[in-house]
Amino acid sequence: MYDAWVRVGRALRLTLLIALALLFLIPFYLLLRNGLASEQDITSPDWTFFPSTLHWSNIKELFEDSTVPMARSLLNSALIAVLTTAGTLLLASLAGYGLARIPYRYANHVFYAILGTMMVPAAVTFVPSFVLVSSLGWVSTLRGLIVPTLFSAFACFIFRQYFLGFPRELEDAARVDGLGYWRTYWLIVVPNSRPVFAAVGTIVFIGAWNSFLWPLVIGQDRDAWTVQVALASFTTSQVIRLHELFIAAAVSIVPLLVVFLFFQRWIVAGVERSGIDD
Repeated sequence: MYDAWVRVGRALRLTLLIALALLFLIPFYLLLRNGLASEQDITSPDWTFFPSTLHWSNIKELFEDSTVPMARSLLNSALIAVLTTAGTLLLASLAGYGLARIPYRYANHVFYAILGTMMVPAAVTFVPSFVLVSSLGWVSTLRGLIVPTLFSAFACFIFRQYFLGFPRELEDAARVDGLGYWRTYWLIVVPNSRPVFAAVGTIVFIGAWNSFLWPLVIGQDRDAWTVQVALASFTTSQVIRLHELFIAAAVSIVPLLVVFLFFQRWIVAGVERSGIDD
């Protein structure tokens, strides 16, 4: 009897997981289906699972559309996401390592001050940040889009918690060999902390790629548009080209899927090993 109930429980869990997976995949199906359809297929009251004719030319049409610089927007988003991720990992990991390992009387006070910035709504700092960037002449530049977003209090918190549990024996051995804090961090700590770097890097990359409001305000020239701003432009024009909008959305998520699939095995491990210790 017990084995029967166990099998029933497993079957129910499997059924639930399949149902949730299908629900999760519905938006991706709609993007692909409508992105390869014609305008008539999208707006037709007679719904079909897939159009009888798949219009692969929609992809070519998207990148040849002179009203929306899609290729330039993808390049801008890639540069911003990669540079933001690299800068955030460097700054946050250095700050986290310093707070966790370097003896300093006010280390906890600094750490709590950093955590306090996480409680401040982004809307409060948005206008001062824009005024500062504008006064520096960084509007519609990569510097204006990247520099103000480089430091992340959340990333600093994750790194600090991770480094608190980092084996001290490795660092002690490095100091016996004459390494200081910087060389210990760079030669010992970083190579042995790949899971947390991958986890935080993936989160930061996805956040930078999906960022919309700041790039919308700072990237005022078409050449400074990111992919999210380009997507929004499809819904603000006088003529909405639905097939281009859907195929553009599908193209824009491909880099995120690649990054997530490549680093997924490190994400959970990195977050798990950054548990709260004090």
